[in-house]
Amino acid sequence: MQCGPREIVTPFRPIPLDVPEGMAPNEFFNSTENLDDLVHNNGLLTNPENLLLYRKALGHSNEFDTSIIYNTSKCILDPLGRPVRRTQVPDDVKHVWNRMNQIIIEYMLETFPDPDQWLVLAGEASLDATWPLTAPGVPSIRMLHNHFMVFDKAMLRDARFADPNNPNLTDGGQHSLFQAHMREVYRGFIEQLALRILRPCNDGSCRLALTGYPQGLPAWEVTGGAESLKELRFWKEYDIILKGFIDFYRTFFTQVSTRNAPMPGNVYFPELVEDKLLFNNDFLKAAKMVRDRCIVDAKYANAIRWQPAFKQLIYRNDNGKLIVTISQNSIGNAITELLGVVVKRTPDAAAYEKAEPALIARLLEVRRRLIAADLGEGIETEYWHKG
Repeated sequence: MQCGPREIVTPFRPIPLDVPEGMAPNEFFNSTENLDDLVHNNGLLTNPENLLLYRKALGHSNEFDTSIIYNTSKCILDPLGRPVRRTQVPDDVKHVWNRMNQIIIEYMLETFPDPDQWLVLAGEASLDATWPLTAPGVPSIRMLHNHFMVFDKAMLRDARFADPNNPNLTDGGQHSLFQAHMREVYRGFIEQLALRILRPCNDGSCRLALTGYPQGLPAWEVTGGAESLKELRFWKEYDIILKGFIDFYRTFFTQVSTRNAPMPGNVYFPELVEDKLLFNNDFLKAAKMVRDRCIVDAKYANAIRWQPAFKQLIYRNDNGKLIVTISQNSIGNAITELLGVVVKRTPDAAAYEKAEPALIARLLEVRRRLIAADLGEGIETEYWHKG
């Protein structure tokens, strides 16, 4: 079997939603009006913590595809002031969100048990609030949300190969800044984090045979498998990885911005930052290289995401192990592309409607389990009852 990234075609039903004249689409998608439409047409469940489970109208997969969004559209009207990563979420909200994550992942593993047949993944992305709303690549909904997806591996095997030079595919791999110039510094720093459930794994055991991805990313096996996701300790370690990444990213780009800058305020692991980064010649040499280029190359400087940008993912590898990985997402790739899956979404109502009944049945079963666990109340739409 030839290995390489795949490009699949996923049909969707066009959304009859008019963007007001004079607004860019991604400006409108961040509005309270649009979020109301999302709730009324695709909402599955909501709770007092403002977490909204919904059907992805423009989905990646028609086998299983849903998201939870921290819907702060009515309580934080400034799109640039909304939480864009888990570290900005109140503890009581994160507690509920982690329980929702665990139940949905458990359902996916139970319903799609064969790792040879199904690719199962869940994760979230930073929606970098430092980019202007109209900039290319800015996510359409600037609020923290995560994804739960399942792909049929037979479809992936039959799919055409994607262009390996697609910048979104190389973003977290061998061509990225961290990987090309600071691999050992980054690995050495992040491997110092205090983890018990998450165990570092080598690249070979983490890559999918079909695609050869992920490439060049630190990865950890979830010891204990799905049962460990029921432990609060797992979710604390999942956050530790993110916090370590944020410390590294912020420290590096602070040094890029200002030579010999002091440690950024409110870092999570100050002793580690001081010892492993601010006294590391390779780290500071890479910062100088980027700084020097920024001074003479306006296009390069404009493309930098100065605040932490990432994708963090839990997925099942070919051996049935759960793996956690995190990408230094400097470009803006889709979460599936960390695993070498490029999704081309195509408007085709007839094709989508063939898959829709089974998809909705699965989403409603997940909703039933969440309601039973006191994690929210059902939403009624044109397509399903409140239940």
